[in-house]
Amino acid sequence: MNIKAIKTEKDYQEALERLEVIFDVKSGSIEGDELEVLGILIDQYEKEHFPIDLPDPIEAIKFRMEQLGYNQKDLAEIVGLKSRTSEIMNRKRKLSLNMIRQLNKRLHIPTNVLIQAY
Repeated sequence: MNIKAIKTEKDYQEALERLEVIFDVKSGSIEGDELEVLGILIDQYEKEHFPIDLPDPIEAIKFRMEQLGYNQKDLAEIVGLKSRTSEIMNRKRKLSLNMIRQLNKRLHIPTNVLIQAY
């Protein structure tokens, strides 16, 4: 096991190639430990060099509603009036703190997604 920090694109490509070679090794083995450590190093490098932005709050609400089979009437029960729901979904009204709390609690959308400007 020869693990080193991933500092360059070349290091990253080599780590990915090695990961591919040992991907199906038995857990608990020396190569299994190497796989686990290599995965952590690759993940850290990707987080630093290929960050993924948080989704737009309204798009996150739409996506979660679709996953749950909700319609605007269902959302209105969470945020208040049906007209308010329409205004929010059309970006004419901002989410209030109470709405964010309810959406987090009922739809399990992270608050750090909902508090973003849109």
